[in-house]
Amino acid sequence: MVIKMKDVVLLYDNCCIFEIVILNYFLNATGSKLIFCSSHGKTVRATEGYSLNADMPIEDVDWTDVRSFIVPGGETANIDDAVVTDIIGKLHQRNVLIAGICAGVDVLDKAGILKDIRSTVRAEEDCVRDGNVITARANAYVDFAIEAAKALDLFEDETDLQETISFWKYHQRAEEETD
Repeated sequence: MVIKMKDVVLLYDNCCIFEIVILNYFLNATGSKLIFCSSHGKTVRATEGYSLNADMPIEDVDWTDVRSFIVPGGETANIDDAVVTDIIGKLHQRNVLIAGICAGVDVLDKAGILKDIRSTVRAEEDCVRDGNVITARANAYVDFAIEAAKALDLFEDETDLQETISFWKYHQRAEEETD
């Protein structure tokens, strides 16, 4: 029996969806089992004005088969709670990929996982991967998505990776196949 690993996205009021939409697209396109959770398991309103339905409260997620935890930026005071901090710490100890962008990086920092690693908190780069942690500034949402997809081995091969970078980062049209 093949157990499909889950990728969990934390939603909260005034989170910035544009920062994670490309990553979510990559995950969905490659058959990921995406779980959207919030602290209360109810609908939240994103900064962009969208209403987002959480699949469940964060406390109801079965964390045993999670391969990534994604924290978008936004008004992170809306998720300033010990449950999130505790989950991030436990996932980090298990080497689960943890990815935060924009103010989501502050959530990872508060959880203590950025203390001894390179991150956008202490580096000038727009997107940094150090081990199982990815941090990015808001303007690096494409790099963030590509780096997370690389870490999760979502690309078929180097050609797929390069075509993805050309399309999403450099806005080059995909070449049409000819017979």
